[in-house]
Parts: sequence; C-alpha cells; structure tokens
Amino acid sequence: MGKFDGVLLATDFDDTYFPDSSVLPPENLRAVEYFKAQGGIFTVATGRAHRTFAPFLELAPANAPVVLSNGAQLYDFQKEEMVAETTLAPTIAADLEELAARIPQVGLEAYHGEDIYIWNPNPWTRYHLNKAGTGAVECPISHMPLPWGKAILHQDHPILLEAQAYLLSRWSDRYEAIFSNPHMLELTDKGSTKGGMVLRLARMLGIRRENLYCVGDNQNDIPMLAVSAIPFAPANCAREVKDWGAVLLPRCEDGAVARLIEILDQKY
Repeated sequence: MGKFDGVLLATDFDDTYFPDSSVLPPENLRAVEYFKAQGGIFTVATGRAHRTFAPFLELAPANAPVVLSNGAQLYDFQKEEMVAETTLAPTIAADLEELAARIPQVGLEAYHGEDIYIWNPNPWTRYHLNKAGTGAVECPISHMPLPWGKAILHQDHPILLEAQAYLLSRWSDRYEAIFSNPHMLELTDKGSTKGGMVLRLARMLGIRRENLYCVGDNQNDIPMLAVSAIPFAPANCAREVKDWGAVLLPRCEDGAVARLIEILDQKY
C-alpha cells in the first residue's frame, strides 16, 4: 500500500518527459520510480508507434499499457501484446492522393503494422525519422499496404494548416487531424485520440477521474489534458496549450514530470 494507490499518471514523451537533446533529466526517472513504489500507475501517451517507442522504454518504465500512435493503439509492453487498436478508414490512401494533388508540397509518413512508408519526403520528414531513430520505405501512396494505424503529413506550418482545413472540410467524419508540432499534422481514425485511449486505460484499471493526471506539450495532447483531474504542461509547451489553460510546470529539460510528481506528493 502507498499514498499513490489508485492514481494514474500519463505523460507525453517527446518534449514533455524526454527532451529534444535526448538527455533525460535524471530527476524524472527518480521521481517515476518513487511514484510507482508508492503505488502509483505510470504510463506514456505518445505519438510514437511501437517500433519507435520500444527502444526508450527503460527511460520511461511504465507499469501499465502505453498509449501509442497518438491514441490509435494501447500496447502492454509487460505482456508484449496489443490491448486495443484502431486503424484509418480504408479510403485513406485515395483521400491523401486527392489531397496531394491539391497541395503537392506535403510529405507523407504512413504506419502499417511495424512498417513505415513515406512519399514525397521533405526536410521535416527526414528530421522526424532521424529523431525517431528509424528508416522508412519510399514509394507511391497507392503502393503502401493497408491498413494504416496513423499517418503524418510534413511541411511548413501554413501549408499544413491548408491541408488540415481541406481534410476536415472533406472528411471530418473519417479522421482526426491534429498537430503534434508545427511541422507534423497527425491523422488517426475518427475518435482515436490520446484522451480517448487514456480514458479507456483508466476504466480498465478502475481509476477514478479525480485520480487521473495527464501532462503534455502540444495540440495533440489537449484531448488527454481535457480528461485530466488537473491538466499539466511543461513551460516549453505550444502556445495553443498555454492558451487552453494547462497548469505550467518547469521546462521539459528541467524535469517537468518530476515537478508534477512533487505536486502530487503534496496533494496525496
């Protein structure tokens, strides 16, 4: 028994728990181990897929299933099994070919199982693949096997805003289209968000909403911040998250998650 029995903490990974410098603040890991030792349930809710998050599991030692692919997957690394999964509508390839004909500057990254496919890569595509530490198969959109768990459009922000507006004007009933940073527009099945999957996990674990806490730095984190008893964000978060009203912590590099656990330590 511990003070955090029945408490679930879900953190975004990149730029919330794990800095762009790729050097984890040691206080984060110490705080997480303390939180778990006191009965807390710790997990990650990330845009990364299984393939790109698995190498970092030791740095974020979850003791519950992890939300992957921006809410499209819930994966139990302890049992090595998929708990829940959604896929994009089977029209996704044709829809994105239509989008690409209208806005040819966009680059595409598509996830089919453990395989990643790219089309029309640009510097932001290359940057993301390098940061994720993975490669990808380049081919025409029509040659990419289905189904896709998620897709990412890469380009400068104004172009992606145009792409987002087009997608939602044509197919808002099929897709979620939300930014994970200014140069990445992430697509998942309609209703598949970090917030929805974190709530599903909380129900599975019997966690009451007043004992669910979430922290994230970008627009794709807002759906899970909306289900958090207290929504938290690192000080380096996107302006949209600050304007939304999250409680600000220190910057990611300065141990934002460790500070959050200190707040919970005082609360419980």
